[in-house]
Amino acid sequence: MKAVVVHGQGDLRVEDIADPACGPDQVLVELAWGGICGSDIAYWKHGASGTAILRDPLILGHEVSGRVADLGERAAGALAGRGIRVGTAVTLHPATYVGREDPVAAEGERLNLWPEVRYFGSAAFQPHEQGAFSRYRTVRADQLRVIPAGVSLKQAALAEPFGVALHAVKRAGDITGQTVLVNGCGPIGALAVAAARAAGAGTVIAADLSAAALDIASRMGADGIVNPRSGDELPSDVDVAIEASGAPRALGRVISAVRRGGALVQVGNLPGGEIPAALGNIVTREIDYRGSYRFVDEISDALALMAGGVDVGPLMTHEVAIEDAVSGFELAADRRTGSSKVMIRLG
Repeated sequence: MKAVVVHGQGDLRVEDIADPACGPDQVLVELAWGGICGSDIAYWKHGASGTAILRDPLILGHEVSGRVADLGERAAGALAGRGIRVGTAVTLHPATYVGREDPVAAEGERLNLWPEVRYFGSAAFQPHEQGAFSRYRTVRADQLRVIPAGVSLKQAALAEPFGVALHAVKRAGDITGQTVLVNGCGPIGALAVAAARAAGAGTVIAADLSAAALDIASRMGADGIVNPRSGDELPSDVDVAIEASGAPRALGRVISAVRRGGALVQVGNLPGGEIPAALGNIVTREIDYRGSYRFVDEISDALALMAGGVDVGPLMTHEVAIEDAVSGFELAADRRTGSSKVMIRLG
């Protein structure tokens, strides 16, 4: 089968690898769609994503959907009550919590902060956890999330990043009726706009340097847009800011936009090393600065919201076949193309 494999900085290949065999505790999934994430691009461009350093060849991809192709005997037993069989449309929870027997979080448990989380397409640990930009992948039964009626396979591939955005908004607390600024309207930021709207925000303002990104944010539910490149100023005294750009230079302005006693959630992936950033107003304005990392099981909430009418379509700007994945990565990495989420046809 074909797979999208990064071998080092600047070295991305589509190559043939062996089809996986389905073990007794596993489910074999035939993948249909994959969405290119910023971390995938980082491994290709820099040989690292945040603090995770690429040391061996790695199949990329953690935003995927497909259909069940085979069930191991014990996996079939475990899934007997869930109506999952060969042909069932699914998306996948990419996490494995090493050393934990129960992969499901208890109420309120922040399982995304488990000491060792192996994630599809991640170089955080050795050996690396291979991703799912390939024709097939084996998974555990508990990683399956059934795609509800009315949600296409292509849409469902975005349940994972939508889950990230939902988790970021949840980290802000109850935002009902509040004014929310989303800074950075790449895919996670645009989905954070939709997530804030779904969480009952009164007003959602989107900020970005790209007019194309702001257009997508508007179509995802933003009430207003701000483009600093065009001379626009960020709003003042917002209740909550979701910082999704990961740009250290933006932090000072975003902090200043938050009202005294408000909250700033950092979901954009900041560089792993030391960075210059203007943080003084966190103290003088007593801003709650909160990190947001992946998600617990908000991927399930994402599917439910999509089934309930949240349209992620505006985000999917381009698609390529797996044979052209390198071109797809080039599109996704170049904001001048107007790309947002570039989708790979894996089947």
